[in-house]
Amino acid sequence: MYAIVEIAGQQFKVQAPQKLKVHRLELEEGKHVELGNVLLVSDGSTTSVGTPVVDGVRIAAKVLAHSKGGKVMVGKKKRRKGFQKLNGHRQYLTELWVEAILAKGEKFDASKSTAPAVKPYTPPVKKTRATAEAAPAKAAPAKKAAAPKKAAAKKAPAKKAATKKAAPKKDDK
Repeated sequence: MYAIVEIAGQQFKVQAPQKLKVHRLELEEGKHVELGNVLLVSDGSTTSVGTPVVDGVRIAAKVLAHSKGGKVMVGKKKRRKGFQKLNGHRQYLTELWVEAILAKGEKFDASKSTAPAVKPYTPPVKKTRATAEAAPAKAAPAKKAAAPKKAAAKKAPAKKAATKKAAPKKDDK
């Protein structure tokens, strides 16, 4: 059994146990939601097409996580004008777990959910000086004993550089 459902302005084909990434929805992670904008339902032998939606049919889903999509680079250029611009974009996404396609009057029991467990988001810890000082210090490697200094060899006095005699100036006539 499958259905065509409209979520956040886009249409998706969904089946009962399925993960789905859609544009960001303002829902909390771990919450169950019913999507009622079902455009088509098919169970293999019969197909119901809505005008514009199929009456009473809903999609039961669970919000797994909010994330970002891949990076998309958008470049603009006008030839012979020296204009170039490069912009990046990452779409905010919501990951849904489609639980069931509910017919008219049917209810979904959230306690019988087959969705994977939702892990809470924990931001990565940046290493700073404070966290480095709090960490147990490693034993410093043993330093080698300093070698005894050798007696400085007596140097011969430096010879004075020979002075050059100035070249005779030419008289301008």
